[in-house]
Parts: sequence; C-alpha cells; structure tokens
Amino acid sequence: MAASFDLIVLGAGSGGYACALRAAQLGFSVALVEKDKVGGTCLHRGCIPTKAMLHAAEVADSVRNGSQFGVHAAIDKVDLAGVVSYADSVVGRIYRGVSGLISARQITVVHGAGRLTMSDGRPIVTVAGQAYQANHLVLATGSYPRSLPELEIDGTKILTSEQALRLDRLPTSAIVLGGGVIGVEFASAWRSFGVDVTIVEALPRLVSGEDSSISAALERAFRKRSINVITGAAMSGCRTAESGVRMELADGQQLEAEILLVAVGRGPQTSGLGYQETGVELDGGFVRVNDRLQTSIPQVYAVGDVVSGLQLAHRGFAHGIFVAEELAHQAGVLEQAPTPIVDAEVPRVTYCDPEIASVGLNEDEARTRFGDSETITYDLTGNGKSQILKTRGFVKLVRRPSGPVVGVHMIGARVSELVGEAQLITNWDAFPTDVAGLIHAHPTQNEALGEAHLALAGKPLHAHG
Repeated sequence: MAASFDLIVLGAGSGGYACALRAAQLGFSVALVEKDKVGGTCLHRGCIPTKAMLHAAEVADSVRNGSQFGVHAAIDKVDLAGVVSYADSVVGRIYRGVSGLISARQITVVHGAGRLTMSDGRPIVTVAGQAYQANHLVLATGSYPRSLPELEIDGTKILTSEQALRLDRLPTSAIVLGGGVIGVEFASAWRSFGVDVTIVEALPRLVSGEDSSISAALERAFRKRSINVITGAAMSGCRTAESGVRMELADGQQLEAEILLVAVGRGPQTSGLGYQETGVELDGGFVRVNDRLQTSIPQVYAVGDVVSGLQLAHRGFAHGIFVAEELAHQAGVLEQAPTPIVDAEVPRVTYCDPEIASVGLNEDEARTRFGDSETITYDLTGNGKSQILKTRGFVKLVRRPSGPVVGVHMIGARVSELVGEAQLITNWDAFPTDVAGLIHAHPTQNEALGEAHLALAGKPLHAHG
C-alpha cells in the first residue's frame, strides 16, 4: 500500500524545500523526495559555493591592492584547495541548518530518484519501487548545466560550472564559453586569483539580460582588469591537446588555454521523470504552468528552474512559498490567496567585480511597454562611500513617463546590498519624489539611490543636471 501525504514535493532545492517547510507550517503532511542532498544545486553546487569563492577572490584583490589604502601586503599563494575547503565549510553549516528545520517540521524525507505517475486521479511518486501518493504534487527538480553537442565534457580540460567548483588547483589560463551570469562570475574570480581569462560570448554583449549600459560598463571594467572579452563570436570548433584546449572561432581566431569552462546556461531537469508520460505539458523542456504555477494536471504544480523564466534560487524559493499558500487557501486554511510571482519584480544580482544588481524593466523594455521612458544615471563618483571603496559604477533609474520608477539598474562594488530598497521602489510603484523625500544615511552607498531619485525628481545635488 502506498504511503499517503497531503503534499509530495519532488526535489529539495530552494523551491522544493521552501514549499515543504511552508506547507508543513500550515498543517499539511509533507514528503520531500530528493536523490541527492537537501538544498539542491544552489546550496551544494551553485549559489553558495560560487559566492564563497568570489568572496575569497575579493580578499585576494584586497591584499593585492592594499597599497592604495596605505596597507602594504603581498599574496604568498592562492591555495585553491583551501578555498574549496572554506566553501565546503559554509555549505556544510547551511546544510545542517536546513536539515534541522526539515526534521523539526516533521517532514518525511525520501532519499532517491522519484518518478511521476498517476493513479485514480492522484499523483504517485515511485522511489526505488516504493510508491508515495498525495493529494497534490509539486515538481521542483531544478536544472542542469547545458553544453553544446560538439563539446565533450571530460571534467578535466572541458568543464561545467559544477566541475569547476571542485578544481583543487588553479589553471594558468582559461577560456570561458558564455558571458552570462555564471560565465562572468567565474571569469571574475579566476582573474582575481591570477588566471589569464578569455570570455567568448556569441551574443553582442555580456550579461545580455541586463540593461545595455550595464553590459558596456562591465566590459570596460573587465578589460581594465585584463580579462579578454570577445563578444559576437561563435565557436566553430574545439579540441583538446596535451597542453589544454584549442578553440577556433567562426571569424578564424584561434584561442588556447589550459581549461575551457562551458557556461552556456542551464536547462530544466524534466527528462526521464515521467512528466510527459503522465500528461504534464512541457514547452522546450520547461513545465508549462499558469500564473498560479499549476500545470496541465490540476493537482500538480511546478516551481523554480523547471518553470521558464529567471533561473534564480530566490525566485524558486518564492515560488515554493506561493504554492504552499495557494494550496492552503484552497483548503480554507488561509483566508487570502497569495499574490503570483512576476519575474519583472524579482531582483537580480551578478556577483562579479564590479557587482551588478537590478530589478524591474530596463530602458528598452520600458520603451517597448510604455512607448517611451525617462532615465537618469547617477555616477558613483559622486558618492562618498564609493570613493572610500575606490569603486566605479552608477545607478540608473528607468521611469514610466511622468509615472513611477519601473526599473533600477546598478553596477559597482557591493551594489547587491542596495537591491532590497530597489525592489521596494519598483514593486510599490514609487514615484521619484517619494524616494527623494526619504533620508539615506551618510556615508553609505545607499545614498546613491537617494541621489539618483533626487535627480530624477528634478532636484539633483551631487549630480550634474
């Protein structure tokens, strides 16, 4: 006889475990099925270890550039095995914390690969021959690193981002194929560790999902850091050699490096899990959902990277909470239905040096949607804390004509810490005058947001206009 639950969550990454925790908090009996470790890609092979590596890279840059601040120091060596050990310790602490929360909520964790079927109109998940049934099922199986058919990933000379995180020594040189978030973060960290890095991007600019002014600023900053950036260039061939890899571009350029990182994005993990066979509709591999994250099977929902859109851990986390509360509302546990998650309202951060943080519409998107837009760019050279940090960059605001601010786009050291206020501004339809009237502490980079809104409100102080 199959074990029965109110809710089964297939996949224990950010979206899956968030859904399980919230559902259990709301009184549902919950089973969480995971073939690996609770926390998923984000915790074990993505967000957390890469950001730990990037912090170590920041430390290396601080030592190397300490003389600018009157502190003279030298780097003896960068011990990549030590960096990995540090990242592992961070992952371990968070993993123990999440596991403790799941245990405390009395969530049943089923270890193994689950496969979806249906029986008498109820979702069934089978794990190692054992069947588990539920009134509702959430698909949260995440994503995998994409590759290209002509590239053979060997884990030694040609690697995915997950394999790159487990390197125990630094290469002397690297080619990064792909100039999206993953590619620029690895390129930034490796350069800080002394690696000669070349980024190859087929699209006309790096981080193409960001405002074009952000892309241009990042490319300038990377070139200043001696990161070789090649955009608008497709790979025509690649082969391994004793010394590493040799890549040929469509324009005839030849590149050589010790390793090649393939960072061409991530695909949805939906194949071979019984989704289509059961009737779950897919679109390009992604699970097709409505605005309430319900699939073509009414009892089945999907969250996180299997849903087309931004592939961000915090988006999946928000999805998971939304579905748990949606089911609680349907059951009469919650009086008010939750508000759907809209990708344009999700903050985005790229943790390279300089950092990128944004939320809302970029300038082109605003013009497409509203027919026109108003923008202002506040340069961080006018911000005292940015001068102390010796960072360059800007805050760019995009406003609906005579209306609220619909986009905030930032580049510079530590701007990731400003995106929380930026999200409040765009999500609550704030007008420039609303934010201009707020007091921002001095000296902080947070003042840059206030100054930018003062300028957009027509009363610039530390800005020309």
